[in-house]
Formats: sequence, structure tokens, C-alpha cells
Amino acid sequence: MAININNHVFKGHKTLLGSKYVTYGEIELPLRFDLYSKAKSGFDWGHNGPASMQLSFSILYQVSDKETASALTIRFTQEVVKQELTKPALTLSRPMKKTRPRKENIVKTLCKELSITQKQLAHILEVPEGTVSSWAVKNEIPRLGKKAIEFYTLSTKNQKIVDSYKDFIHLLQAS
Repeated sequence: MAININNHVFKGHKTLLGSKYVTYGEIELPLRFDLYSKAKSGFDWGHNGPASMQLSFSILYQVSDKETASALTIRFTQEVVKQELTKPALTLSRPMKKTRPRKENIVKTLCKELSITQKQLAHILEVPEGTVSSWAVKNEIPRLGKKAIEFYTLSTKNQKIVDSYKDFIHLLQAS
């Protein structure tokens, strides 16, 4: 999901583990609970609920002020945020066969996204390989495992940013 307001792009993201967040200029959009407290659970796209209203207020506050954001939140939720998920992605000329949706294996998907093996995941999280294997069989990662994985992915992302800045500084010093 993405919204473009006067060249300000807001992108919705969902992590492999189900967390939802929105970025603005590659920086995570603040929830703004201190100014507008509708949903303590965070943001949501495509509905009229409190989480969608929280998202609407935060987007509007980012590009305007508190009064404007408060005044336009409900309308923005109904006309923009709700509509993002209801737009048809494609039109089919013939109906598709009904099939039972397959639930993707969260461990295999995670390893594929990180380009690592289950053995490497076990090493990163400092847990036995059998633990990660049982997560894959059950298709379920415990809460602390999810938090450790989120911390690892954030740490890796931050390390890439630091490395790119170091490369940039090295390039500037060389010229």
C-alpha cells in the first residue's frame, strides 16, 4: 500500500511476522498517540476502524498541523485509507476455481527472505537446530523467537545503513 500526497509518499509494510508499520521518506511514521489516541494497536489499511483512523491522523499530521489533521481524519479514512485495499488488483475474464488457500510456512518464508538456511537461523538465534525445525513443522514461531528475529532483521538493516555511510565517507576522503 502506498499513498502519495503532494510528492510525500507513505508506504505501508507488513513484516514476515505480522507487524504493520508505515514509512515516510524511508523513516517509520510515528503513531502520534500523544496527540490522537484512537487505536493503541497501531496502524491498519483498508478499513474504517480505529487503527485506520490512527493511520489517517498520523499521515495528515505529517503534512499539516494538528487542527487540520483532526478535522480531516474521518473523511481521509473513508476516502483514501479505506479505499486502498478495496481497489481491484486485476480483473479476471473467467472465474477462478475455488481452491483451499495454503498457509505458507513461516520459517521457510523467513529463511527465504533472509537468504539463510534453518541451520543458520538457529545459529543466529543461538537455539538448537531442532528448535527451529520444530517451529517449521508446527508452522509457528513463539513470541520471544519472533522478537529475536525482528531484532536481528532490524540490526542487519541498520548495519547496512552504517556500512553505506562508511563507504560514502571513504569515497569522499579518497577524492
